Amino acid sequence: MALPFDPAPGSRDPRALAILAKTIYRELRGSGYGDGEVMSLASELLGLVASEVKDRRDAAKD
Repeated sequence: MALPFDPAPGSRDPRALAILAKTIYRELRGSGYGDGEVMSLASELLGLVASEVKDRRDAAKD
């Protein structure tokens, strides 16, 4: 959910997501999470996005 003070989607720094991903990865690894756990997190995130995209596509068909 976008907050009123969030920048417009097109105005974000194109490197922001890469920086965020690296930061999350480093924090997880620094906290002792292993390869499998990091991969599980990535899989869960992809599953959430895929589910949302599918729901939007299904809603658009109705």
